[in-house]
Amino acid sequence: MTAEFLITSIIVVLLPGTGVLYTLAIGLGQGARASVFAAIGCTLGIVPHIMASIVGLAAILHASALAFQAIKYLGVIYLFYMAWTILRSGGALDVGEERRRLAPRKIVTSGIALNVLNPKLSLFFLAFLPQFVPATATHPTLLMLGLALVFMALTFIVFVVYGAFAALARDQVVNRPAVMRWMKRSFAAAFAALGLRLAFAER
Repeated sequence: MTAEFLITSIIVVLLPGTGVLYTLAIGLGQGARASVFAAIGCTLGIVPHIMASIVGLAAILHASALAFQAIKYLGVIYLFYMAWTILRSGGALDVGEERRRLAPRKIVTSGIALNVLNPKLSLFFLAFLPQFVPATATHPTLLMLGLALVFMALTFIVFVVYGAFAALARDQVVNRPAVMRWMKRSFAAAFAALGLRLAFAER
């Protein structure tokens, strides 16, 4: 593992995406503890993509237009669903004292689904991981597994930090309904925008 891999991985993890938005939304609406479960779910959601890339299934996904489109549109539907759940009453971003607490299992499974239903992640790892495997590596598969574990650990740590900051910000918005409405609409719009971007994504 090189410093270049660590720096590149941190930059990739820090970039706003569905996982970051989801963890921020949960942290803001449900608190720091819940955001940890969101981070766990988002991290687990990249496991299938990493494994698919390592065993070469991502190449099949890239070659098969039908498989790619099927998974892509499932992801689009789920992103729009997430946007709707944020806007509706009782959703993840309700921060009032009477808000409905989401079960940890539901938070984790939603985070997993967000990342599993994004076929671009498989292609990303297919292109990303091999760049850091020397041609002279004796066990390239084991090396890629090690790199993948480091990437997952970085993802979890960064997402937990994101969630903690969001939870801290919650106290500043609990008594400001106008700010809360603006934030709910912003998060919902961001999920919808990511859904549209995925809908028009090419392989």
